[in-house]
Amino acid sequence: MSKGFQLMKGNEAIAEAALRAGCRFYAGYPITPQSEILEYMSANMADRGGVFIQGESEIASMSMLWGAAACGERVMTSSSGPGYDLKQEGISYLSSYNLPTVIIDVMRYGVGDGEITEGQDSYWLATRGGGHGDSRQLVLTPASVQECAELTYEAFDLAEKYRTVVIILSDGGISQMIEKVVLPEPKEHDRSKFDWAIKGEKKKDEPKVKVTNLDRSMDYSAYDAMVRKKFSDMYHNEQRWENFMTEDAELILVAYGISSRICKSAVRRAREAGMKLGLIRPITAWPYPKKAFENLPEGLKGLVTVEMSLSSQMGLDIRLATEYKVPLYGYLTSKYVPTTQGIVDFCKGVLAGDVKELEVY
Repeated sequence: MSKGFQLMKGNEAIAEAALRAGCRFYAGYPITPQSEILEYMSANMADRGGVFIQGESEIASMSMLWGAAACGERVMTSSSGPGYDLKQEGISYLSSYNLPTVIIDVMRYGVGDGEITEGQDSYWLATRGGGHGDSRQLVLTPASVQECAELTYEAFDLAEKYRTVVIILSDGGISQMIEKVVLPEPKEHDRSKFDWAIKGEKKKDEPKVKVTNLDRSMDYSAYDAMVRKKFSDMYHNEQRWENFMTEDAELILVAYGISSRICKSAVRRAREAGMKLGLIRPITAWPYPKKAFENLPEGLKGLVTVEMSLSSQMGLDIRLATEYKVPLYGYLTSKYVPTTQGIVDFCKGVLAGDVKELEVY
């Protein structure tokens, strides 16, 4: 890490960390609440020897990423809400060619165009999306400006390790807040180190098979085995989470992003009043951290998912992680950030038996 700290927005920390990780190609399109990422890249990419392009659309920008990633460059784009929707076909093609890419999704509220306020209702799309076909993307969920920097910086290494798309799933609350951040050390990326990357060839050179996808000439059994191993390795090796006061908890909150920060305050306030709350904070939304739920405390009366999503988009993952064996309740908001006292009061109702279990769809 670089010495000393700076005050930065989450979006600015994401952009600066990407540049320090060796990202030298960014293509995107402005949309709130992620536009500072595009603006920061526009202002700083040329000084780092890279290329910034504001494409005519999100779809065009994704196609530009494909070309740069195929040449071995570290590449990134960012978007929000309906802009992220438009990137799904591009994610599918990047996945089919196993091209490392980092995508930032700063979630906002609402179906369709929605609104520009913070939200957490792109969880389904980030964890189950990526276009048609069999593909999985690593999904990392920062809960501070420091994690915005750290997870973005690491995302490029993870993308290359698994030759996959890595999604930083932030939200308007985390990306717009200003906090202290210690930035990682800058490094340069050698795009020529990959044997699969497209490189210039002289006429006398023999043609080389480099970036490939599934087509009629490929051995389907070998491709299937490769994909299964890739998914399995990511699933078993990359589950990440944080436990907060869970050892003796009667109720455990489950939350990520901006909601998890409010949950920590709720846990502290409840503990002061003698109510034993805890928190499991997923740091990976995919793979979902099933291991976090393997050693729940004796006497646990249930889990409470806290999300800015009225349909509880994370609820099904919690159900699957616990194999439906633990009662699950939902403190769900829409475009409004949960409140500390609201969470505490809800948990009092759960312990009193006044709240029904969550129905997941």
